[in-house]
Amino acid sequence: MTTQTTDDQPRDVTGGPDRRRTTDLALIASFAALISACAFIGAIPVGGAGVPITLQTFAVALTGCLLGPVRSFLSVTLYLALGAIGLPVFAEHSSGLGVFTGPSGGYLLSFPFAALLAGFLVAYVARERRTRAIFVFACAAAASILVVHPMGIVGLKLYFDISFVEALKIDTLYWLGDIVKTTFVALIAAEVHRAFPRLLARD
Repeated sequence: MTTQTTDDQPRDVTGGPDRRRTTDLALIASFAALISACAFIGAIPVGGAGVPITLQTFAVALTGCLLGPVRSFLSVTLYLALGAIGLPVFAEHSSGLGVFTGPSGGYLLSFPFAALLAGFLVAYVARERRTRAIFVFACAAAASILVVHPMGIVGLKLYFDISFVEALKIDTLYWLGDIVKTTFVALIAAEVHRAFPRLLARD
């Protein structure tokens, strides 16, 4: 439905911004649910580190690469908030604030910022090249290298009261899995952006 403006040009009054806002909220909630589901897939214990391998980082990176910086940050923050208030959405069905002070605390706290960085890089650095997997891979890998692993290492150091070198040795156990997961993120996200080129459009 349209109405006439003073310059005789039709103006959309169907609630476009409201529709976009509703879509944004739906995407934020849906991807928070996706991260929750991925926390239960795998959950493979790694040595005595107490930080199991799951598909959480896959889902977080995918959220960032598909939703952009703002929506992905909100989605991952929502996921963490749900776990903090007691919903068993973390790995091995854990929940509560205590998880953030455990061995995986640094990794969990890194997730919103990793998603934000990946989303920013895909939206504003890769831009139209986000339909090519190699560029999406670089964006997701940068978020993992610059945010997830450093914060995870700090968390491990504080929890186990060990040196940074020892914490780094534990963290290296997750590198190969991250490369594989980031590869799948790149392949999926590139295809989605090819199919929905305006997914990141905010005009």
